[in-house]
Amino acid sequence: LDAMTAKTTYTDFKAGASFNLYDGRVLVRTAALNHPNGSTAYRIESDGKAVVYVTDTEHVQGETDQNIVDLIQDADLVIYDSTYTEEEFLSKIGWGHSTWNEGVRLCRLANVKRMAIFHHEPDHYDDLMDKIAEEAHAEWTGAFVCREGMCIDLNNLDAIDAMT
Repeated sequence: LDAMTAKTTYTDFKAGASFNLYDGRVLVRTAALNHPNGSTAYRIESDGKAVVYVTDTEHVQGETDQNIVDLIQDADLVIYDSTYTEEEFLSKIGWGHSTWNEGVRLCRLANVKRMAIFHHEPDHYDDLMDKIAEEAHAEWTGAFVCREGMCIDLNNLDAIDAMT
């Protein structure tokens, strides 16, 4: 941290807390996630836009995580832990990660505009990621796979389709 020259401030909070930054111009809401070591999701709202970062969460099959649904409701972009395929997930229960399928289900329930599939399993080679991108987009046109170097403009979410 000594190498960081910007002025930084750190504040402890409990998952579920909300707080304002930059003189109230940015609202941050948080929610606890299901992960063996604990994890927190963040919703950042500013200028009428909302981005939600949902990492390190494991869904329970057949149940809806209301914490996540409430946090992602009507978001412009949800960045969702999509580490495993549904087939892989069954042998990874307890590891604290989810699937793109569950992310799509939750985003559709919550009226989300777009969902970024990220936190890829390191063993997923490019051809498999391309297949996941196709399957996810066929399931819901709001879903897309994050790619290295991708930049997303919240004011032009349709531009994502040209990048994928």
